Amino acid sequence: MNISLVGVGGQGILLTSEILSRTAALAGMDVKKSEIHGMAQRGGSVISQVRFGARVFSPIIINGMSDILVAFEKTEALRWRPLLKAGGKALVNNQEILPITVSSGQQPAVENPDSKLGEFFGDSLSTINAAALSSEAGNPRTANMVIAGALSTLTPFTADLWHEAMAGRIPAKLLDVNLKAFEAGRAAISAP
Repeated sequence: MNISLVGVGGQGILLTSEILSRTAALAGMDVKKSEIHGMAQRGGSVISQVRFGARVFSPIIINGMSDILVAFEKTEALRWRPLLKAGGKALVNNQEILPITVSSGQQPAVENPDSKLGEFFGDSLSTINAAALSSEAGNPRTANMVIAGALSTLTPFTADLWHEAMAGRIPAKLLDVNLKAFEAGRAAISAP
């Protein structure tokens, strides 16, 4: 299975991809992960790709081969849409962050991103409001775990495996609020 996680620096993409990788490893899968985060500390684009299965030879997912595209921000979903394969699923956080290239005047802002998301992804699109759900869970900085919870419903792994992977990576004092955020994401994506 090929999963691409995209967004902007500071959104917790790398932690989320690490937890996904740990979950797959705990399930006994061969796992490969790659990441690009050159300008991440300045609000730049971040991408992490996770591949898992019986045997995986490369961490790189080429265009048209992602089973799932997880976008932590709408514009990045549009930027990276060529990664998604036909019949794949797009999970998009309902957040817009003005890219540096737009705020600096290097390129125009995307107009009507919601209609473009619907146009490009159609029925394969699921959205989640991670900011609101993480605040309800008790910490707005857990939005990435809300997204991880939503993603977990699209993977073959049990919630218990995800919880175990989270416990192995998240400090104990922050684990409960992150688990709460994770479960909020699971519940939101499976709600009708």
